[in-house]
Amino acid sequence: MTVLIVLVVTFALVFDFTNGFHDTANAIATTVSTRALSPRKAVVMAGILNFVGALTFVGVAKTIGGKIADPSKIPHGTVIVLATLVAAIIWNVLTWYFGIPSSSSHALIGSLTGAVIGVAGFSGINYGGFISIIEALVLSPIAAFVVGYILMTILKLLFAGTSPHKANRVFRSLQILTAAYQAFMHGTNDSQKTMGVITFALIAGGYQSTMDIPLWVKIVCAAAMGLGTASGGWRIIKTVGSKIIKLEPINGFASDLTSATVILTATLLKLPVSTTHVISSAIMGTGASKRFHQVNWGVAGRIVMAWVITIPISGLLAVLIVNVLIRL
Repeated sequence: MTVLIVLVVTFALVFDFTNGFHDTANAIATTVSTRALSPRKAVVMAGILNFVGALTFVGVAKTIGGKIADPSKIPHGTVIVLATLVAAIIWNVLTWYFGIPSSSSHALIGSLTGAVIGVAGFSGINYGGFISIIEALVLSPIAAFVVGYILMTILKLLFAGTSPHKANRVFRSLQILTAAYQAFMHGTNDSQKTMGVITFALIAGGYQSTMDIPLWVKIVCAAAMGLGTASGGWRIIKTVGSKIIKLEPINGFASDLTSATVILTATLLKLPVSTTHVISSAIMGTGASKRFHQVNWGVAGRIVMAWVITIPISGLLAVLIVNVLIRL
């Protein structure tokens, strides 16, 4: 059992690292695209604030670790978590390689659900908790699109008489603050998901009996996320920062402020959301408000398709992997 726990923690940290470089774009794509910050400064800032954010809250971790399934009642709980992490890492690396801004959150949740089903069948799933998580994943990007559209519309009215040069200078400076806000909020939600699955494994392995997140789990997950973020994810930054719409500082400011606030709301409600979904939807919303026809809806459609397929594909991967691991 000790060997399994060590493997779970190791793969959890690898997942957090891949999550960090996969989702770097969420925090800094708009800032780099509008030249508010250089790529190096933006990545370092995002890495530090992801680390700090990851240490701040624990509600999302408890939701992931306890609401999809009861770790004290599921057989082979540590194997389930190991299969979950391997499947999610595979999906993260594949989508990173092809520059697809899919959701690490969807990958982890889909993989955990699939691994539980692979061991305990559909009766092992806590459908009340699972549905509440899916609702948050679906509603958060819709909220980001709507809020981004409204905020951008208000900003257009407020700065209608301001010269583009002056407006760009003002919002390029403000973007540094909103990017920092976005990076911090990314850490408060995304890193907690890995903390939750490690705690799931600790309970399943008999090492603790409650969903309280150990301090060492918080620190190692925060560090892995921060290091992953600092390593950069330039393929995805290019997709999010330039291929959806040509960003200007005012769009970047509105997108970052919108997405970070939506993530903050979810974190306070202890609900996991996809930061990738939220920031992409916020960019679409602000872009649609300014120039609807200039949003690259073809790229947006491919991103949405990636969102839709992530949970079922990662779930199927986890089913296959967990059955292989049990037979070893």
